[in-house]
This record gives sequence, structure tokens and C-alpha cells, in this order.
Amino acid sequence: MLFAFGTAVVILFLLYIFSVFTVWCAKRLYPPAGSFVEAEGVRLHVHDAGNGQPIVFLHGGVLWGEDFKEASAWAVRQGYRALAFDRPGYGYSGRFRKGITTPKDQARLLHGALHQLGAERPILVAHSWSGVLALTYALDYPDELSGLVIIGGGMYRKHYPAAEGDLLSKLVTMPILGSLFLYTLLVPMGRLLSSGMMRATFAPEPVPPEYGRAVRALWFRPGQFRANREDVLAFAQACDDISERYGEITVPVVIAAGEADPFPTLVHSTWLHREIPHSKLIMHPDAGHMIPQLHPGIVMDSIQMLISLEQEGAIEAH
Repeated sequence: MLFAFGTAVVILFLLYIFSVFTVWCAKRLYPPAGSFVEAEGVRLHVHDAGNGQPIVFLHGGVLWGEDFKEASAWAVRQGYRALAFDRPGYGYSGRFRKGITTPKDQARLLHGALHQLGAERPILVAHSWSGVLALTYALDYPDELSGLVIIGGGMYRKHYPAAEGDLLSKLVTMPILGSLFLYTLLVPMGRLLSSGMMRATFAPEPVPPEYGRAVRALWFRPGQFRANREDVLAFAQACDDISERYGEITVPVVIAAGEADPFPTLVHSTWLHREIPHSKLIMHPDAGHMIPQLHPGIVMDSIQMLISLEQEGAIEAH
């Protein structure tokens, strides 16, 4: 019995060392390339480039701000200021140490960071999970926003696969057992399962090889994976809290979704368009879920449409 216990301790210790080494290697392979801004004691990493009207890019639940690398570069070339954040807990951004950092918390942190950076009345471009984050921001700061572009967004509890929580998320967020799992078993399990998970996320389209490598290196770090699982658990309640108020949003809104998306973003997008009658809804027949990575042109076209709507509104106001 003592020998078995000792063996288990040694195995867990070796797995812990392997996890720490893997996190160190990930930082060497993919170092932070942007700058940092602090809000409420949380350090946020952002790629901030260009001048002009600010466009803020908010990634989904997988990786980091560089998901919008091509769209951000396009925005800078068009004369805008592009700010691509690593959301709290992802990439190289911190997160509140206690409790779950909800979409409302993340909207508040984003608002504080943008205020410090002097980025006034931005356009928010949100993908996937960040759909509910962008809508929360629009409702909490209605006079400090120019418009919303939502790409393959999740905005409602209904049809959300983990609406009642899933076992993995509940395990990972447990106080002691969760940390034990994250710092011992997560990295080797992640390496085994990542290819299948990414194929499911990108389906029916292929996974870009470089993106797959970045996911294996970064997504299965303990802090980032916990942040993702906390976001999964917080999503449904956040939608319940605000979905009946979506019709209060008055800024220009463009909604884009892929008709081949395996997740329920198509129906969510249709519902949101119904709730916000002045919004524009564009369905893309050949696109799946990971539009920023595979179809950056859709993101760019959606932003351009939003800017045109904003300009039309300004002309009508005069």
C-alpha cells in the first residue's frame, strides 16, 4: 500500500514537472507580442496598432487575440486603430483570482482597459463565445460604442451544448481536484485529444496546421484551460441575464454566420436579428464556425458594412 502510494506521488510529481516544462516551452514558442494594460488589478495583453477610429477584436473560447491577425492588419491598412485583446485568462492576459470572471466582468475589464488606452467609442468585433460579451458591453455602455459586428456568435441559452454545465468543466473548476487535474493530467490528455477537438471545431473545414500547433501549445496550459471551462459554465446564465434586453441595443449591428457551422450560431444569429430589427444579417453558405481563421474576408466585409451603416446614420442625423 505504501509502495503504491509512493509510486502514485512520484507519477503525479513527474506529470506536474512535465506540465510546467510544457508551459515554459509554449511561452518560448509563442511569446507575447503586444503590450499590456491593467484594469482592476488584472493585466490584459493587447495587440494595439494603427490610428483612427478604434476597432476592438474579441476572440472566442479557444486561443487568443491573434485569431484576428489578418482582419486586424486590414483594419490598420484602412486607417483604423486595431486592438486585438487576449480575453481574461487567455493568451497572456490575467484573470480574477477568485470566482468566475463572467461576461459582465469581462465587459467591465474591457471598458476600463479601453478607457486607459484612450480608445473611445469603438466598434466591437466579436467571435463565438464573445457574442454574449459584446452584447453585454453594448447594454452596459450604450453611449460609449459605435457599433457591433458579431461573427458566428453565441447569444442564447437554448441549444447551447453545455447549457446545464458539463462534467469536464465542473471537474476543472473544483477547488482541489480541479487543480490536481489541470497540473498533472491535462497536458498529456490534451495532446491526445486536441486533434479531434479541433477537427470538430473547424468542421466541415480543415484545421490550419499552424493553428493546430498553437492550440496544442497554448490552449492546454492550466490557466487558459480553466478560463475556458469557467467561460463555458458562465455562458448560459449570462445569456439569461441579458437576452430579453437585446432589443434595447440601438447602435448599428452586423451579424454574420456560416451556414455550415456545426454549432447553433446560425439559429442564434437569426434570433438576434429578429430582436434587433435594424441589424443586418448575412449568411455565408460555405463557411463553418472558425470564420476569423479561415475566412478573414468575411470579417473585413462585415466591418465595412458596419462602417457604412454608421456613416449612413450620421448623414441621416444631420
